Amino acid sequence: MTTGKPKIHYKTEKGRSHPLGAIPDRNGVNFSIFSEHATSVELLLFSRHDDPEPIQTIELDCKINKTFHFWHVYVRGLKSGAFYAYRIDGPKNIQAGYHFDPQKVLIDPYARGNVKTLWNRADACVPGDNVATSLRSAVIDTSDYDWEGDRPLNRAMGETIIYEMHVRGFTKSPTSGVKRPGTFAGLIEKIPYLQELGITAVELLPIFEFNDTEFWSVNGKSLTNYWGYSPMCFFAPHSHCCTEPEAGCHVREFRDMVKALHRAGIEVILDVVFNHTNEGDRQGPVFSFKGIDNSIYYYLVPGNERYYADYTGCGNTLNCNHPVTQKMIVECLRYWVEQIHVDGFRFDEASVLSRGEDGLPMKYPPVVWQVELDETLADTKVIAEAWDAAGLYQVGYFPGYRWVEWNGRYRDDIRRFIRGEPGLVGMVASRIAGSADLYQWRGHLPINSINFITCHDGFTLNDLVSYNQKHNQANGEDNRDGADENLSRNYGVEGETGDPEIEALRERQIKNFATILLLSRGVPMILAGDEVRRTQKGNNNAYCQDNEISWFDWDLLEKNGHLLRFWQLMLQFRKRHPTLQHPDYFTGNEINERGLADISWHGCQLYSPGWDDPNARALAFTLGGFKGAADLHVTINMYQETLDFEIPPLRDRRWYAAVDTARASPLDIAKPGQESALEDSIYPVTGRSISIFISR
Repeated sequence: MTTGKPKIHYKTEKGRSHPLGAIPDRNGVNFSIFSEHATSVELLLFSRHDDPEPIQTIELDCKINKTFHFWHVYVRGLKSGAFYAYRIDGPKNIQAGYHFDPQKVLIDPYARGNVKTLWNRADACVPGDNVATSLRSAVIDTSDYDWEGDRPLNRAMGETIIYEMHVRGFTKSPTSGVKRPGTFAGLIEKIPYLQELGITAVELLPIFEFNDTEFWSVNGKSLTNYWGYSPMCFFAPHSHCCTEPEAGCHVREFRDMVKALHRAGIEVILDVVFNHTNEGDRQGPVFSFKGIDNSIYYYLVPGNERYYADYTGCGNTLNCNHPVTQKMIVECLRYWVEQIHVDGFRFDEASVLSRGEDGLPMKYPPVVWQVELDETLADTKVIAEAWDAAGLYQVGYFPGYRWVEWNGRYRDDIRRFIRGEPGLVGMVASRIAGSADLYQWRGHLPINSINFITCHDGFTLNDLVSYNQKHNQANGEDNRDGADENLSRNYGVEGETGDPEIEALRERQIKNFATILLLSRGVPMILAGDEVRRTQKGNNNAYCQDNEISWFDWDLLEKNGHLLRFWQLMLQFRKRHPTLQHPDYFTGNEINERGLADISWHGCQLYSPGWDDPNARALAFTLGGFKGAADLHVTINMYQETLDFEIPPLRDRRWYAAVDTARASPLDIAKPGQESALEDSIYPVTGRSISIFISR
């Protein structure tokens, strides 16, 4: 004879409405959740992560356990390490936007951790009880941690160099050699590499809990949601990046990673997705916001509220400027800063946050301005992807003053120029000088611009110089997904080749991209793996490829060590020269003691940049050094043939050649103090190459 697990009956008390979530103390746990339209709320308690049934179900009394629209209860004797969820009932009127189902088990939007041991998404998409296959939230005590004096680093934006990376993909490959691949702990083991590379911040693709349990097969290969842009809970680290999620280790392991990165002088920026959730459209699962109060948290189609307004391309859109959603977003950001010590956030499809409750862009969107002005977030980096999937494009005019923007114009203009398009020198000069045409009119600075050539979404840098077309067949969508125009060029062969001339040109172009990026005013961002020619075989939308297509191949460090050396030395070069990190615009009127302006523009001839030449593919500029700093002179030749460039005369100093991307390693870039003196006033610059000279 067998018996079921005995029921436990914890004593309950009224509890408090704030703070929201599950907050443990010495004597128990306070639970609070918001639902304006709920008529009943049940709290389900589980002793283990894989319990198919709750050990106790607590019915909240609306006369005792409700303050306005906050439902709350205190469970005496419950400890950190327990698991919980909710069932919520309310009006049965889907046409009006209500999606209540008293049989559906719901996780807490404020949960600090969740487990997916039993999770079956399909069961959450259909009516009926799904307790045996539901998600569970974990009670986690976030007060018990020794930070050892750690705090956010608060590095100046002008000194920041961002490295965009995927936590799992960075170490999941067997070539990584780490003990715990694909985890926060695994990333810690690779911190020495990040230090040697020279970046100052990692920007982590989404690490909030997201759905990666859906699988489909293409040509025998299993695919899933890899990138993480399908959030389930905004306060909880992703369980599959933890070594022991069933033990509630989410917060501790993430904090360990943050603390280790800070010790290495590296900031942590999170890619956050507040524009939609994984609950999808009306056919999607019910596991949190839908079942808690659908009409509050999502944009619905006016007059037919059973349907979702989709400004994100992901099935639903979070109603970010509803006061309750705004409260959740701001409290979430404060939590990650105050208790987890992160240094910044990059907001995916941030233009959604500027839409009002009618879906139209607002001049003063409340959530954007509260983030802007919030004292807790005052030293936190806030970065906007200033567009959304419904056509709102706000590069150059995203609301707020200190918000930094992903500069898509920088990416496109530099790609077009490097691949050889003529007549762009004026635009390229604007991008190198901080994109004043985009930002200065609003009182913004170059440090409001994130300059990048590649990011997770699109070609890697290797593929940008190796493919004319996308090759996304492995995604199973007949190559229809992903951008069709990539402003790329293969230089003679589509994809990999053994042709040494094509390979040499591709490497030169990679070095050209790196050089312009690290010479530009603004904040540079590098995609992880670009420094060693990581390839996705032409796939420009590898969102579903949790495999070798997306993973960092650590064998490339040896294969392409010469290119890694170039990136390392270029990063050092940027850090050594203050003019490259200056937060403000050039004026052209500041003159140093050698008679050089802070910036002067040239073509092959001095002071003749060819702004009006429709065929121009060459540009040069001089940056005057101040307060003892070196002067810099840069020559850029995107013609195919060699051109002679005039070099400006110097007073009391000489020019030394520091970089020539046309030369093979190690002659392509000199270590500090090993630059070669320039003997002539004319310098021949090889076609499709860049040279840099320093004065001393």
